Amino acid sequence: KEMIQDAYYIDGESDINKLLGTVVRYPVTAGQPVTQGALVKPGDRGFLAAALGPGMRDVTIPVSQKTGVAGFIFPGDHVDLVLTQNVKSTDGGDTLRASETILRNVRVLATDQSTETETEDGKTVVRAFRTVTIEVTPRIAEKISVAQTIGTLSLSLRSLADNQSELDQAIASG
Repeated sequence: KEMIQDAYYIDGESDINKLLGTVVRYPVTAGQPVTQGALVKPGDRGFLAAALGPGMRDVTIPVSQKTGVAGFIFPGDHVDLVLTQNVKSTDGGDTLRASETILRNVRVLATDQSTETETEDGKTVVRAFRTVTIEVTPRIAEKISVAQTIGTLSLSLRSLADNQSELDQAIASG
């Protein structure tokens, strides 16, 4: 009995609240016992890889206070990526600055190296961060690498009310 309690989550005996926010490392079929090694918590080694959707990749983008929505982006949020670049005039005129949304509705996996939102006294702590890790397809990861060499990437926070079909559409086109 002691060996089972240390290895498996037992219905009625395990604290279900401790499982909130965890991700399975591999597919679990209906009726299969869930071992403690099958789940990974935010902040644990391997969490990010387990949290990625099938076929998806993570990409880390450097941001500043200005390009990172002043620290108001948290893991789980969805953002648009905006590329700002210098565009040379073809007729010898002035160089112009241009911005374009290159990706829409991508999921934020982490800010700096944290996959969790920090709270103090029940309130979300807003902190400046230097990097944001997002979930994208392999092809979109390549596009982001090129975009970073062309100009500056900024994040634009999306409403929680935006729908899943837009995300599906963005992934399908990438």
